[in-house]
Amino acid sequence: MAFELRFFLASLLLSPFSFSFPAAADKVPLALYYETLCPYCSNFIVNHLSKIFSNGLLDVIDLKLVPYGNARLGSNNSISCQHGPYECLLNTVEACAINIWPDVHKHFSLINCIESLVVERKYTDWESCFQRTGSDSHPVADCYSRGDGQKLELLYAAETSALEPPHTYVPWVVVDGRPLYEDYENFETYICKAYKGPLPEACKALPILTTAQKKPHRLAHVCYAKKISSPISVRRQMMEKIM
Repeated sequence: MAFELRFFLASLLLSPFSFSFPAAADKVPLALYYETLCPYCSNFIVNHLSKIFSNGLLDVIDLKLVPYGNARLGSNNSISCQHGPYECLLNTVEACAINIWPDVHKHFSLINCIESLVVERKYTDWESCFQRTGSDSHPVADCYSRGDGQKLELLYAAETSALEPPHTYVPWVVVDGRPLYEDYENFETYICKAYKGPLPEACKALPILTTAQKKPHRLAHVCYAKKISSPISVRRQMMEKIM
């Protein structure tokens, strides 16, 4: 009997089917399409999105930021931004940061700092965020001066225009391929609902989605796509600030 038990245990250890663990659940894609000077985008980034970096929910999220928003393409690939040339400047700066530092913790740190200044109406001091976050300004300056930032913005323009359904305002928040429309501030609840693995602790305190939340009758605060100003070159201004 003892021999048979040892043989049975040994066969379990050697079996290719023994001790098989379930595969880790895929992270939930979360995309934010925004523009840097839209006050509602800034508020969402600073007061809502930033929380996932401290409550553990980021562990189950694949976060993508797309700083283009309601901008429009003109002749010769010129870009006009809804809130003027300074917004084009900051959109490009944040696009460069995302490209230079793919680590979401790294580029979000700088973006969150810049958007915090937008909330405080001090965004002209955006260059101070390099020192505040310990980020090197030179790669971003090089990205801008070489025109790489412009190329990134053109890619974001194509991605934003290809959204289905099309975006009509920002912030435009997409969870697992589906836009949240005006219920974007409840994005964490949608993330927890979409995640297939064991729920993080942060999910337990979130409200349960209701039909009223999914189909609200009144729009939340957003920046609608509308007529915007003509493109103005801000290359010299940007370079003077960060070189």
